[in-house]
Amino acid sequence: MGKSIDLAKTVFELCKEDPKVVDIMKELGFENIATLGMLNTAGRFMRIPKGAAMKHISLAEIKEVFQNKGYEIKG
Repeated sequence: MGKSIDLAKTVFELCKEDPKVVDIMKELGFENIATLGMLNTAGRFMRIPKGAAMKHISLAEIKEVFQNKGYEIKG
């Protein structure tokens, strides 16, 4: 079974399901995601598309990085 990222899920849910998502998110420019407090607060309602818009990071770039790391993009 391959790995997948559902863009409809919150960052908290994604990181809980697959802890490697934290490292990928940091690599993409979401440095604060590694902070436990940030993941447990903002991460509970933030979704990747919203975070990308706030950080001015291309959603296409995010999808490409996850796909290159073997993830299927959903949502």
